[in-house]
Amino acid sequence: MQETPQQYIDRMLSYTAGKDPLKVQAATAGKFARAIKGMSKKQMDRRPAPGKWSITEILAHVADTELVGGWRMRLVLGQNGAPIHAFDQDAWASVLSYQRQDPRKSLERFRVLREGNLAMLKSLSKEQWENHGMHQERGKETVAHIVRMFAGHDLNHLGQVERLAKQVKR
Repeated sequence: MQETPQQYIDRMLSYTAGKDPLKVQAATAGKFARAIKGMSKKQMDRRPAPGKWSITEILAHVADTELVGGWRMRLVLGQNGAPIHAFDQDAWASVLSYQRQDPRKSLERFRVLREGNLAMLKSLSKEQWENHGMHQERGKETVAHIVRMFAGHDLNHLGQVERLAKQVKR
């Protein structure tokens, strides 16, 4: 059964309870790099089960979602109340051939995009953190909420990558 938008929100936010979302985001790229250190492309391509993503696919996904997150925040900073469109992550994985991407290049793309997004966030005024957009599935999302959600998204996928890396390295 697919989770509801509210269940997704609750799950992502549960990962960051008691944590500074900016510190989580600042540490993520390095943690991904440590998790895949010494792994071959073949190891990172291995899916844990049919229909489940490999490390290669997860890293391509987080790179693309970092692009999405940066766009969403800039959109609502430039136009408070702007509509925020959802995207179908499985369609992107298929159409953009995540399985064939180079996982280290995906991680580097993620790292560079994240660095730029964090620099932008550090420049915001307190008021700008409350700018919001209207997500078509989840409703009102402020910049502060988007940052917390993306930190939770990081921890969710970091946990997956760390578990997969341990399984493959055995």
